[in-house]
Amino acid sequence: MKKKSINLVTLGCSKNQVDSEVLASEFKNAGYDVFFESPQDHNIVLINTCSFILDAKEQSIETILEYAEKKRSGSIEKLYVIGCLVERYKQELEDAIPEVDGFYGFATLSQIIHQPSFDLLQNSNRLLSTPPHYAYLKISEGCDRKCAFCAIPSIRGKHVSKPIELLITEAKSLAAQGVKELMLIAQDLTYYGIDIYHKRSLDKLLEKLAQVDGIKWIRMHYAYPASFPYEILDVMNEYKNICRYLDIPLQHISDSVLKSMNRGNNSLQTYKLIETIRTKVPGIALRTTLISGFPTETLEHHKELLRFIEEVRFERLGIFSYSREEGTPAYPLGNPVKKSEKKRRLDELMTLQQEISKQLNEAKIGTQFPIIIDEEDDSFYYGRSEFDSPEVDNSILIRKENPLAIGNFYTTLITEADTFDLFGKIV
Repeated sequence: MKKKSINLVTLGCSKNQVDSEVLASEFKNAGYDVFFESPQDHNIVLINTCSFILDAKEQSIETILEYAEKKRSGSIEKLYVIGCLVERYKQELEDAIPEVDGFYGFATLSQIIHQPSFDLLQNSNRLLSTPPHYAYLKISEGCDRKCAFCAIPSIRGKHVSKPIELLITEAKSLAAQGVKELMLIAQDLTYYGIDIYHKRSLDKLLEKLAQVDGIKWIRMHYAYPASFPYEILDVMNEYKNICRYLDIPLQHISDSVLKSMNRGNNSLQTYKLIETIRTKVPGIALRTTLISGFPTETLEHHKELLRFIEEVRFERLGIFSYSREEGTPAYPLGNPVKKSEKKRRLDELMTLQQEISKQLNEAKIGTQFPIIIDEEDDSFYYGRSEFDSPEVDNSILIRKENPLAIGNFYTTLITEADTFDLFGKIV
């Protein structure tokens, strides 16, 4: 067991991942060796938890219990738990898992690194846990939206934007480390700047990021659909290193369900938004997420969602079954859609999307475009186009005939297509 060695285990979303990277940098500066999800035993384990939905909470608790057992057996000396689960259930966790040496919410994180002035968002120093050629860039924290199903505002607090100059400094530092692709993340990208610049400022941020030397791709995640800032589409067209890719979590299409979700938009506005984006940025890949089985969703609303998917034909689509969360506005609505019915609806939606995805992929056979190589195994190199984000979207597989460099770009001809992957040859 190596002394002053920390195993940092991160659960949940990419925003958590950035938080862990900031903390890892602080610990490294304090003289610790830091590892991300190492299979080896280290004398300190720090778990960054998620509690967004039930599955995430269960995974977090199971992970804590796993390492609590390691502490009882002497495999580790110290165990600390931070993040969203602690923010929601600190007292219950302390009572249930006494093996943990400390539970820290966001307001008390400064105590774990002994820096009273520490600010997780405003800090730009990070120890990357991603492959060296891409990184996430968190541009804000918290959320001012009041979506009925979401516990994030109560966990993460109100929206706080990170100033443009700090983000540019961070981007330049990442580029100097070899990062070529930045993925902009936040609870709500499109709200960026309102709190500090008194207007939506994502377009201004994009313009400055696009001019950072070394950054070849910039992609946007989690753009809220209501009051969408269309000016970012003009910036996307102006700068070729801003990927024709946009992640907009729409959640539903039924006016009735959208109203009970408190999403701030309706079906007509959603269709118009999609049409405008595709008209202004031809060839763009749209990614969205939908919630199936919301308490007010009827069978007819579900069928409306099926028609929506069939009509719009999203390039990328994730679907989740509704998770009832304490403290959310939707909690009093109960959970009237049975678990088996939720699964049936989810399966029906995903079966439809799988067929659409296969058709869209097959249409790419014979086309060519640049890809970046992420990783390799014994048989293939795995790459992505500008239309794909790591871990959640398609991969492009290249058979290992000639050596390729991880993190480099190659023009690729698409030769075969599967439901969620493409196969190609380097041109």
